[in-house]
Formats: sequence, structure tokens, C-alpha cells
Amino acid sequence: MKKSLFALILVTMSFSAHAQGILSDSARISLLTCGPWSGAVYAFYGHTALRVQDDSTGIDVVFNYGYFDPSQPNFVYRFMRGETDYILGATPFETFIEEYIFKRVSVHEQELNLSQAEKQRLWEALYINHLPENRGYRYNYFYDNCATRPRDMVEQHAGGTILYPPMQKEQTYRDLLHECLSPYPWNKFGVDLVIGAEADRPIDVRARMFIPSYLKESFEGATVVKSDSVSYPLVKSTTTLLTGTNQARSDREQALCSPLIAAFALLLITIIISAIQYVKWNKSRIHRVFDTILFGVYGLGGLIIFFLIFFSEHPATNPNWNFAWLNIFSLVAAVLFWVKAMKNVVNIYHFINFAVLTLFLLLWWLLPQQLPLASIPFSMCLWLRSGMNLFMQVKGRKTNKRYVSSKYMKAGWGE
Repeated sequence: MKKSLFALILVTMSFSAHAQGILSDSARISLLTCGPWSGAVYAFYGHTALRVQDDSTGIDVVFNYGYFDPSQPNFVYRFMRGETDYILGATPFETFIEEYIFKRVSVHEQELNLSQAEKQRLWEALYINHLPENRGYRYNYFYDNCATRPRDMVEQHAGGTILYPPMQKEQTYRDLLHECLSPYPWNKFGVDLVIGAEADRPIDVRARMFIPSYLKESFEGATVVKSDSVSYPLVKSTTTLLTGTNQARSDREQALCSPLIAAFALLLITIIISAIQYVKWNKSRIHRVFDTILFGVYGLGGLIIFFLIFFSEHPATNPNWNFAWLNIFSLVAAVLFWVKAMKNVVNIYHFINFAVLTLFLLLWWLLPQQLPLASIPFSMCLWLRSGMNLFMQVKGRKTNKRYVSSKYMKAGWGE
């Protein structure tokens, strides 16, 4: 979750002035789970924070591991590289809740069933962790994010072993991302393109806690075990602080502008362009202009996937079978289409591309990665254009050969 770092610094300074101290017996530490917000991509998954409240000392502060600074130099490059640094910030509860009132997002509070000594240790650990020299961490969207950090802090200071209820069904990282992104088909499609085969392996109950709602669900049924005879629920009570009214787009709106519809529309245009090329027998430039745009755009997408596979620290981006149809070679080919001296190179590219995409389409259901359904018509556009260019090249050679054969020349001389 993005926050204003200037405001965070001011709040941290005022918080640090009176934060050190011992919590009273009435102090409460709770997990806050915020619902998804449709106003920003980073908020589609919800959010998690820890609240420390002590009416006796006037403390009511929220520890939030979701701060990042998009104004940092080379932020986009560092984000793609997986080198984004987040920090832990401390804000008054009133400031925290006002944001979600404005966004009309639900907020649930789970009071943790901790002893006085455990609360004190957790409070001190959070305070130390939020200091400028300690608060930064390397963000990882699956393994180390604003939901897993609060869980880890609770586990370290709960005073026993926390046992979570087992999963009711087998799930993968991709399954959980799909649940969060179902109202946003283009975001879902984009994630499916850049996340590779590693996201499709089954995960355990702790792994799925990178999603705030699943962390909340797991805490609700968790048990703290201190010995063979001593165990108790991790959550003492659950309260709904805000009921969300923020709504995503309707199913009808999603269907009208879904990637699958766009893919079939592009495929239809590709078929029309191919028909024009055949009828006009390569005498029109429209097919070459179309190919340049088509292969160029696909090549740019392939450049992103290539970067994520070979140069990024992000998890689960390698291997990625989308590289079969979204690859950097398409970008090179888009330039060579206009270079006459590279005609043979272009023909070789079309042959290889057509062969690879034929195998990709035939084996689509057998690939060890869950690919978006729209990848079929999208990849068929490239497959059709490479196939048509090969067909026209072969057909053209046969025609030229017929016209220059000795038999034809003799016929022309009346022999």
C-alpha cells in the first residue's frame, strides 16, 4: 500500500516521543484486515496491519508494513527487477481508519489472545522494527509482504507454536491471484502472462497467507499450543470496524471488454488482412504494415517476459511458457520486414515461428503451466500471419519457376 512518506515521518516522530514504555493490563493487540479497493492495482488484494491499543497510556497505533516510495530513482526498473524496498511505518489508528472510511472499504479486527508478557514483547519488537535503521525490507509479493510480516511477528512472540487449520482444497499461488483479480479481467490476464509455471505448484496453508483475507481466515481458526495440555485459540474476538461498500465492475462490463473478446476481435482482423494479402497477391502494403504493428507489439510484450525470466528477482517468473508466443524475436522481425536484404532471414523466422506456434497450440492443454484462455486466439494471430507469409512465398516461387521454365519459353516462341 502506497503512503505519503513525508506524513509518515511526521507521525513517526510524534509517535517515537511517547512510544517507549510498558503496556498496561488492559492493552490489546489485534490484526487488522482491510478489504480490496478498486481504486489502485496494489489494493486489489486487500491489506493487513497490526494495531496496539492501550487506553491507560493513550496509545492507539497501527504498524503498517505497506509503505513504499514510487518517487525513488529508477523505481519502475527496480520494481521489475524485484528490488523494491518497503518499510514499516507507525500511524495513529484514527489516521489509518479515515483512509478506509474514505475508500469505503471493509476493515475487520481480530484481537489476539496474548498474555501480558507476550503483548509487551510484541510491542517492543514492533517499536524496534519501526525505527529508521530497522524498518526497511526487500518486498516479495509471495514470500515477504505486508501480510506475511505481521504473521511472522505474531508467531515469534506468541509464546507457543501456532497451529493453523488445514486447507479445505488444494490451491496454487495462481488460484489465489485469480480470486483477487476476478473483477479485473485485464489485470488477471496481465498477471497470467508474467507469472510462470512455478505459480502453479500446490502450496500449504502458510504460503497462502500472502493474501490478507486468507491470513485472517487462518488466524480465526488457529490454536496456540504451549504444551501437551495447554492450548487455546489465537484470536480472542473478532469485530467488524467498517463494512465496505466499494464495488468492482459488474460481470456484464467485464465480459464486454475482456481479453478473450479482444483476442477474437484481433484474430478476425488478422483473417481479413490475410485474405486481402491473398487476393491482391502481395501488391498491397497493408499486410506488411499490419505485420509490423502486430509483431512489434507482441515483441514488446516478449521483451518484458524475457526481462522477468532472466534478469528479475521476482519469484515464479521462470520458466514461463508464454514466451512461446510473446518473445523478443518478434520485435526483431518487425524491423526486418522492411529490409529487402533480410528477406531470406524473415522467411526462416516465419518458418520457425509457424512451427513453434503449431506445437504450442497443439500441446496447449498439456503444458505444465496454466495459461490464459485468451492466449490461444492471440497466438493464432501470429501463427496465421507467419503461415500466410510462408504460403505466399512458396506460391510465388512456384509461379516464378513456371514462368521461367524452358517449356514455357518454347511455348512463347511458338515451338
